[in-house]
Amino acid sequence: MSIKQGRMSDRIHQILSALLLREVSDPRLREVSVTEVKLDPELVHATVYVIALGDATREREVMAAFKRANGFLRREVGKRVRLRHTPELHFQWDHTLEQADRINKIISALDIPEESVDSPGDED
Repeated sequence: MSIKQGRMSDRIHQILSALLLREVSDPRLREVSVTEVKLDPELVHATVYVIALGDATREREVMAAFKRANGFLRREVGKRVRLRHTPELHFQWDHTLEQADRINKIISALDIPEESVDSPGDED
C-alpha cells in the first residue's frame, strides 16, 4: 500500500465514522462501526468494512441501510476529501471479530497437558 493510499484510507475511515455518529439518521445504522477502509491503487474504489457492535444478527438490515445511504455517504466524503474523483464506496460486513471469537473458543476447549519441568540436577 502506498503512503497516499494509507493516508486516504485513514481519512475516509475518520469521515465515515463521524458521519455515522453524527449525521446519518437511519436507525438501522445506529451502533455501527467502520473497522477498516481499503483503497485500490488508483483510489477509485474503497472497500469499507463495517460491523454492528454486539449484534452480528443485524448484518442483512445494516447492509441494506448502507446500500440506501451510499450516495449520501459518498457525496459527504467527496466534500471532505481532496481528490479529483471521490472513490466508490463498497460496504462489506467485517467477519474478523466473529472469526477471532470462534478461534478463541476452540483454543479454550483444547485439553493440553502441562509439561513437567525437570530441574537440571534431577538426572540419575
